[in-house]
Amino acid sequence: MIDFSAAPTAHIDSRGGGCLYAQMDEFRAAGPAVAVELPEGMSAWSITRGDVVRRLLTHPGISRNVRKNVPSYSPGVVKWLSPWVDVESMSTAEGREHQRLRQLVAPALTPKRIDKMRPHLELIARRLLDDLATRPSDEPVDLHTTYSQQLPTRMICDLFGVPDDLRPEVLRILRVVLNTDNVPEEESAAVYVDMNVAMRTLIDLKRREPSDDLTSFLMAARVEGEEPLAEQELVDMLLLLIGGGSQTTVSLIDHTVRELLANPEQLATLLAEPARWPEAIEESLRVHCPVGSLPMRWAKEDIDLGEGVVIRSGDAILINYLAHGRDPGVHDDPETFDIERENKDHLAFGAGPHFCPGARLARLEAVVAVPALFARFPHLTLAVAPEDIRPLHSFIANDVAALPVLLGHR
Repeated sequence: MIDFSAAPTAHIDSRGGGCLYAQMDEFRAAGPAVAVELPEGMSAWSITRGDVVRRLLTHPGISRNVRKNVPSYSPGVVKWLSPWVDVESMSTAEGREHQRLRQLVAPALTPKRIDKMRPHLELIARRLLDDLATRPSDEPVDLHTTYSQQLPTRMICDLFGVPDDLRPEVLRILRVVLNTDNVPEEESAAVYVDMNVAMRTLIDLKRREPSDDLTSFLMAARVEGEEPLAEQELVDMLLLLIGGGSQTTVSLIDHTVRELLANPEQLATLLAEPARWPEAIEESLRVHCPVGSLPMRWAKEDIDLGEGVVIRSGDAILINYLAHGRDPGVHDDPETFDIERENKDHLAFGAGPHFCPGARLARLEAVVAVPALFARFPHLTLAVAPEDIRPLHSFIANDVAALPVLLGHR
């Protein structure tokens, strides 16, 4: 097990939704950091105060790389954690190595290149909406699986050239990785192996048949004076970009649609003033950040947070990205979705050197998907009360398990 300096005072809640939010509030009131127990008996400091989250995201005494900073760690010792820390990608690299990896990826995700993806996104949305239009108008449809989940995953798989027969396995793996609710250790161990097999299958295909996709681009990427991506770096980079580039946007679409259906007056405002759709997306990112507590950071030195809380060198740190946007010390009435809110500040995409390189794409996907949905189905309604929508069971991902709606198109 990984050494930790304090005795946990609480178990992390993996039930998601209201339970996730309630525990976050509880931890925020308890102190600047709370020692918590995670799956498989691991411990970490949970960070849920907005100011502390912002401070630690860019703190020089904190690292994303466990192998270089925690002598007691052995790869694979905590099965569910392996997909998050036993990798060689931008998510774990630091300093010059992180800069090198980011330089190799950056040309694939320039604003100009991302903006050119809009017509393809609109085509995907149109086809999905055409499929939905064949459903009965008065029978519940799960919008999560038929639309919110489909658009970002189809887009990211198209971008990376993932063949049709490999897509179900890739998406299955990504869903399992995000589930933290009583997952057997053997299943966690198996999914880490499956991740590597799936990505190597994709790489082998592109070696034989390179094409105009981002996998082929990354395999050929070169930066003067720097080494190209090694085999394992390529595997881990693909997992990061495909996973991070799809599942978070699924959540963003789900939460935005749910909030607008629960607040019809705000939806009416957006339909009357289409230029304001980005405001709704930013407010959704603030109040329902797609990322809850993201594994994992590690203290390189002792960090005194005050109020008697000291994070010791080598301790695991679980930063809650969702917490900043819902902190009453940062926002007035933080739990209320309000597109008129002047301050929509959030940390949904992180901060500092590890700021998400796909932020622009996520925003573009949402600002295409949500208006297109309401334009096609102006009488769309929730099939259950907002509070009865089942959450995804995870402390990492903040999403719903299903989003039942009535299309009302006839």
